[in-house]
Amino acid sequence: MNNLSQATFVISLDVELYWGMRDVVSLNNYQKQLEGVRQAIPALLELFAKYKIHATWATVGFLYYADIDQLQKNIPQQLPSYDQPKLDPYQYINTLKQENNQQLHFCPDLIELVKQYTGQEIGTHTFSHYYCLETGQTQAQFKADLNAAIATAKKANISTTSLVFPRNQYNADYLTTIAECGIDCYRGNETSSIYNDYQAGDGDRPLKRILRLLDTYFNVTGQNCYSWSDLCSNYPINIPASRFLRPYSAKLKYLDALRLHRITSGLEYAANHGLIYHLWWHPHNFGVNLTENLSFLEKIFQSYHKLNTQNKMQSRTMGEIAQLCLNSQKQ
Repeated sequence: MNNLSQATFVISLDVELYWGMRDVVSLNNYQKQLEGVRQAIPALLELFAKYKIHATWATVGFLYYADIDQLQKNIPQQLPSYDQPKLDPYQYINTLKQENNQQLHFCPDLIELVKQYTGQEIGTHTFSHYYCLETGQTQAQFKADLNAAIATAKKANISTTSLVFPRNQYNADYLTTIAECGIDCYRGNETSSIYNDYQAGDGDRPLKRILRLLDTYFNVTGQNCYSWSDLCSNYPINIPASRFLRPYSAKLKYLDALRLHRITSGLEYAANHGLIYHLWWHPHNFGVNLTENLSFLEKIFQSYHKLNTQNKMQSRTMGEIAQLCLNSQKQ
């Protein structure tokens, strides 16, 4: 089968620890989820290995460092000048002490663990969990941040070709910058307007959040699958999200059959039409209720495995998809 006609299941994970939650929730209120990441990532890797799942781990550059002292020695010269001070992680860094919750902010050991597993790509989630749509910051500051992320990964012998925009703040004006930095692909957002309000302070956010919640269980926005021809027609290559894997909720567990069907029906649709289906979440989403979340994810993988054994669908990383597109453009 032609690789560019084969349906593909792509998974990306946004690895960020507290840097991704710092401006929305206190450390005390989210500590259990963050502590649970240390159990979640090894468990996810084992489940991926069991079903031969390839995945992209989009990792915040800060996480590569062992502690706050190491990080402070590697801060880029140009820093984001957000209008909202609470968005600035560098102000937060200055409040941290060496002994303060290092494992909630750094995880070089987990990055090394991911590297040991077959089919796992380590991409970037920028250096500082950089917000590309917030007012005050500039394209030059973003480039400095991205270069710092790439350089940090390189020190760990990781070549960076895939990007996930933090908080899904996709900025079309910045695509030339990511290409200049050597990034081949990125995760764009779903096409529906309910998925385009990721800038802080969006007035429609409460309504759109409700619609996104409904879309988790019912087909509000379609299957959100994508054709190879659409992906391969641009550079850098946009590999848009299909579905966020919302974590287990005891209050909503009676709807889990609908949540599962929403995802597996998308996989089946992609498999039957030669399309790409992109599932994503954060490891900290599995930081609590790990057993329930893994059980749910395994049901998704069982559905994928059935399609894979029928030669209808293949698992690929974002980088692998991008490479297939780039190879096809050379022919």
